[in-house]
Order: sequence, then C-alpha cells, then structure tokens
Amino acid sequence: MIQKINDERLKRKNLENTRILFIVQTAGIIGILGYDLVTKGMEGMTGNPLWFVLILTGIVSAYLSMSISVDHESDKKSPKKGFLTSIAVISVIAIGLGVAVTLTADLNTGILIGAIVFICFVVPYFYLYYLRKKQED
Repeated sequence: MIQKINDERLKRKNLENTRILFIVQTAGIIGILGYDLVTKGMEGMTGNPLWFVLILTGIVSAYLSMSISVDHESDKKSPKKGFLTSIAVISVIAIGLGVAVTLTADLNTGILIGAIVFICFVVPYFYLYYLRKKQED
C-alpha cells in the first residue's frame, strides 16, 4: 500500500522536482524540434508529433496558470463587464484581421481567418469569465 505524503516540505520538494522534470522535458522537445527545423525545414518540424505535444503542453500550462492567477486577484471586478469588454475588443480585432485578409485573398478566406481568430481568443476569455464567476459565488 502506498502512503500519502503529509509533510509540507516533502510535498514542496516533490513539486519542485516535477517542475524541473517538466523544464528538462520541454527543453529536450525544443531541441529535437530545433534539429528538425535545421535538417528538414519548417514543414518537417511541424510534421513531427512532438510539435503537437509541445503545443498541447503550452495550452494546458496556460489554462492551469489562468486558474492560479484568478485565485490571486485581489480587486473584485465584475466578471460580466470584463468579459463583455473582452468580447468587444476581440470582435474588432477579428473583423479587422478578416478585412485585411480579404484585401489579399478572397472573401471566404477572410471570413474563415476572422472566425478562427475570434474563436481562439474568446475561448480563454470565456474560461477566465467562468473562473471569476465561480470565485465570485
């Protein structure tokens, strides 16, 4: 039977070890991808499955960091007001980018790029809104 660690110092040391392992692993992945970039070019690097692991790790790490940063926010802002402001700014950016792409490509490409940018930006802000709303309740 495995015993749980109850000593806070050991828990902290275990977390520090995990962090060091994560840094070493990420450095190794970046090194392998750098080698692929030099030898096979950009398409060879992005075709490597490690590229997807690196991107997925970065996204998960960012979302986990968001939950920690929301817990440390000291001022109580309205989550809805911040979310609506973010949606407005994201909409302007996505529309502007869509129009800019439409000038160099066709209309469908501009709409597609604008929609992708909007979705990629709105998902993290929606998650922040969810975390702030949960903390408020």
